[in-house]
Amino acid sequence: MKRIAIRNLRLCTKDCLCLFSCPTGATDTENSIIDTAKCIGCGACADACPSKAISLVPVVFPKQQEKTDAVVAALREMAQRKADQEKMVSQIAESTEQDGLYRLMTAIGKSTRLLGADLMRESRFMLPQSEEAREVLQTLADNPPTSDFPLETVKELLESL
Repeated sequence: MKRIAIRNLRLCTKDCLCLFSCPTGATDTENSIIDTAKCIGCGACADACPSKAISLVPVVFPKQQEKTDAVVAALREMAQRKADQEKMVSQIAESTEQDGLYRLMTAIGKSTRLLGADLMRESRFMLPQSEEAREVLQTLADNPPTSDFPLETVKELLESL
């Protein structure tokens, strides 16, 4: 399975050891994003990175494991509940004048959003290679929701899938 290196810019401490270890120069870019066209997937940059900001990922991800309809339905229901919870804590945060309560509700809202995103991914909605993602994009391409909807971007995404 062919792999390429990617860098998590949030973890990168700019130690630049990857620059000296990469045999192709794929890590030496102006924007800190590894040049995947040059990357040969050897892992030397990932091994050299002291902050572990570089990982090797497959070029093509394996097909997601199939889930039963009951499991998908349960995941979608939980995702909807997470969306409802996020809305509730957001309303509490907006209505409070207490800084501590505002920060707590904001943190809970962010945590709930992350869990909701994980649930959506597990229920096959957010994986680009999933048929569900293609169906959503095709529906948006066929029936743009607004006049200023980025239709060309949707079409590009569909072509790249």
